[in-house]
Amino acid sequence: MAGPKQGKPMQIKSYKHNGQLHRTWEETLVLKSTSTKIIGANDRTRVIESDGRSWITREPAICFFYTKHWFNVISMLRADGIHYYCNISSPYVFETDAVKYIDYDLDVKVFPDMTYTLLDEDEYDQHRVEMSYPEGMDDVLWKSVDELTKMIHQRKGPFSHAYIEQLYELFLTYR
Repeated sequence: MAGPKQGKPMQIKSYKHNGQLHRTWEETLVLKSTSTKIIGANDRTRVIESDGRSWITREPAICFFYTKHWFNVISMLRADGIHYYCNISSPYVFETDAVKYIDYDLDVKVFPDMTYTLLDEDEYDQHRVEMSYPEGMDDVLWKSVDELTKMIHQRKGPFSHAYIEQLYELFLTYR
């Protein structure tokens, strides 16, 4: 599977476990790409919901997608600091100029002071039953929440403010 090229645009496509398209980010610039990770950035990009509604993102974002982790991380650069939105999700695949993953509803919202909150447990419980998540999936997803919170506490990877600022500077060189 060939990955995206640095400096080129890609889409981000989020699906649900039943295969339905959930959400599409129309354009994200590839900042880094390896066999196990894609880092992209966008600012004021159009997002299209599954029902056809669309909206424009409000701030620059640095997005991290992994082949070996069951989550992805969106780092949003706001006036009051860096906020993070973490989706518990399948590892990504890259096809047809798009990063694609399955969103498993559980989310972790991280604030600039690195405090965080777990979101959407009710939605997860509902979809787990409705979409018949396979046996063992629950363990995989909750272990991913644990892994993610350890990274937050350690300020590793996408949770290093200095690293996000470096990536944002790189993004600006392409604009």
